[in-house]
Amino acid sequence: MDQPGPIPRTAAAAPLRDRLTIPVLAFGGILMAVMQTVVVPLLPDLPRLTGASPGAVSWTVTATLLSGAVLTPVLGRAGDMYGKRRVLTAALVLMTIGSVMCALSSDITVLITARALQGAAASVVPLSISILRDELPPERRGSAVALMSSTVGIGAALGLPLAALVVQYYDWHTMFWLTSALGVLGVSAVWWAVKESPVREPGRFDVPGALGLAAGLVCLLLGVSQGGQWGWGSTRILGLFAATVVILALWWWQQLRATKPLVDLRLVSRPRVGLSHVAALLTGFAFYANSLVTAQLVQAPKATGYGLGLSIVETGLCLLPGGVTMLLFSPLSARISASRGPRITLALGAAVIACGYAVRIADSRDLWMIIVGATVVSTGTTLAYSALPTLILRAVPAEQTASANGVNVLMRTIGQATSSAAVAAVLVHHTSLVGGAPVATLHGYLLAFGMAGAVALVACAAALTIPGDPTTGGTRRARGTTRDSRDEALEGA
Repeated sequence: MDQPGPIPRTAAAAPLRDRLTIPVLAFGGILMAVMQTVVVPLLPDLPRLTGASPGAVSWTVTATLLSGAVLTPVLGRAGDMYGKRRVLTAALVLMTIGSVMCALSSDITVLITARALQGAAASVVPLSISILRDELPPERRGSAVALMSSTVGIGAALGLPLAALVVQYYDWHTMFWLTSALGVLGVSAVWWAVKESPVREPGRFDVPGALGLAAGLVCLLLGVSQGGQWGWGSTRILGLFAATVVILALWWWQQLRATKPLVDLRLVSRPRVGLSHVAALLTGFAFYANSLVTAQLVQAPKATGYGLGLSIVETGLCLLPGGVTMLLFSPLSARISASRGPRITLALGAAVIACGYAVRIADSRDLWMIIVGATVVSTGTTLAYSALPTLILRAVPAEQTASANGVNVLMRTIGQATSSAAVAAVLVHHTSLVGGAPVATLHGYLLAFGMAGAVALVACAAALTIPGDPTTGGTRRARGTTRDSRDEALEGA
């Protein structure tokens, strides 16, 4: 008589650490987004609090953007080679150290340095998604990845009102002491609850590739982020863009010849990967205009005829429903991707973003309609951002998931930086004097919404050109895991 086999361990019977892996990683993603947004309510007062110029103060945001863009693909590659939990923990430690530095100092140089350290946390989401791929069974992976992707919007929606409340009622250093405590909690939770992934890609780290990519991205993003302030036709901006072209061309040449490149460009050139990166850039552009323009629109003075004159706290509360929606709709995104394929989810999300901007164009005077339009855009962003990592996971070998997702997040970052510059350019050219001060006109805001909506439609078209996923519907869905594995093996060959 055969002996009974071992009883499969259910989720309820799993050890506490296993059950907390997803919540802990999601907490890390939310914490990263909170860290990126908490400085926003401080920007108007930082020149007075630090004795620095407004231009210097703006670097507390720019430094985080630059370091995050540079470190995300680098740390993603390091995670694939040396261990994803190890690198994830290091990124959270750097973020926490930066927060402590901000809490201890009012010197603008220290603050900029600290914010640059916090940029390392941008790699948290791609590293966490790679860990989920390695540790979770296929039936749980889709919903977990969708939740992880939505943490960016959830954290941003929570961070702004939280920071505004702290700044309004307490000393501004208190906010950074609070985020430092949360950072220590996040590091401890990851070290305790997350297992080290056994999937590695051994080899020597591509230092020349990392330095070349860093130099090229710094020139590109510095030019994009400072173009409005320095002048798009200035020698400095044109020189930065010229340097970008030269450096990235040399970097591309070096990557194609490296034995173990930082970024596998042959993999990127495949349609399923390359078009996913293009869609990420376009979606990042379309998404970022929502929170950027909404915050300025509702805070515009009532004398403009359209502004609501809301405070920073009230502005944050207007964006909060969008964050809640992202949390609620992430499971729906996973279900659509499982039944129809992630490229359809991505296309649907981009189309919903465009619909949200149509609502914004139809009515941007009534507060409830502004909230509805912003929430619709957030809903579409949830669908799109949740589908992007799934597309990458199904198109690259397991040992390259962190670096590939890092590049995908980098493309979103470039899209967001470009969106910020484009929106600023539109609003600067459509202003009127209100109380002697130049203020953007409603027409300027509507043009920004139309621009973002048009980009969202292009993102939808790009998503539909991505080669079809093999796991769509019925019997094919049942065979999805096997075919997915076979595809990965072929892609990696």
